[in-house]
Amino acid sequence: MYITIKIDLVSGIYAFEDWGCEIEIAQNTSLRELHTIIQSAVGFENDHLYDFFISRREFGSSRETFDDSQYSLDTQLYGLFPLPKGKKLFYWFDFGDDWKFQISKTRSKPKSFVDGVEYPRLVKEIGEKPEQYAESDW
Repeated sequence: MYITIKIDLVSGIYAFEDWGCEIEIAQNTSLRELHTIIQSAVGFENDHLYDFFISRREFGSSRETFDDSQYSLDTQLYGLFPLPKGKKLFYWFDFGDDWKFQISKTRSKPKSFVDGVEYPRLVKEIGEKPEQYAESDW
């Protein structure tokens, strides 16, 4: 079964434009695997540390992290959604440049895989992808 998730760029050092996408993804995808999928979708190099957290806001101080206490990076998506009321799932990449993305599940119910279709599958993209390393004016 697959679900459709929505990924929206929330902030980052070079986040000058809005960007987001929708991806059809196996509902048993782990957060560790989702990291690689997001990197591919946004076109970043996978060269920095990352984390996922649940919070009301991307800069909120009250966060539930994936440090093996309640959740880990091996937590599968179907085990996370639906999130508690008012809470959101965030992906934080490159702790220096602070790229943050909000991940949400669309309202559509899980569907059976379609033969011949490769998953994960990018089905919608809005805006312009950010540049991970903006060119220097020096």
